[in-house]
Amino acid sequence: MKVLMINGSPRAEGNTSVALQEMAGIFAQEGIETELLHVGNQAIRGCIACNSCADAGKCVFDDMVNEAAAKFQLCDGLVVGSPVYYASANATLVAFLTRLFYSARFDKTMKVGAAVVAARRGGLSATFDELNKFFTIAGMPVASGQYWNSIHGRLPGEARQDKEGLQGMRTLARNMSFLMKSIALGKEAYGIPQREPSQQTNFIR
Repeated sequence: MKVLMINGSPRAEGNTSVALQEMAGIFAQEGIETELLHVGNQAIRGCIACNSCADAGKCVFDDMVNEAAAKFQLCDGLVVGSPVYYASANATLVAFLTRLFYSARFDKTMKVGAAVVAARRGGLSATFDELNKFFTIAGMPVASGQYWNSIHGRLPGEARQDKEGLQGMRTLARNMSFLMKSIALGKEAYGIPQREPSQQTNFIR
């Protein structure tokens, strides 16, 4: 089994990385492979709603998003980590996820998602909610830990002092491992849930 981990912080070794590293250690104990993509320091533009991906099967902007899409398709779980900026995720990460989830048209049903957030003090729960919406729109079960998946620290590496936050990351990784393994067994026995044809409406018809 494999988990793709996305670091949405501009800092490769910041507090978001501390959280992801803590999870990676547990995944290794559980026999689950991990791969880390650092996207927070990349120049990633937002979606322009051109819908070219519907025909091409990939985003028209051929950057890290298309690279990540191939990895995403092959993984069993996705962990997305972000620092908090104005009670929101890093804008580069949001642009990345928006294009990734929209342009990658493969079925994401039953891939397990988890969001982790890092901040000095506040805005954690708002950012956590923001990231989880990417999973739920795609039919991905969301892994939970023992609290909202957050860690505190201001200076790079300071989150290593947050014992409760680190414990939360370990708990999250164990729970996510169990969920992925359980889903794998369920797929063998029952397959995945049947999907109905999409019914899309709006407020004027």
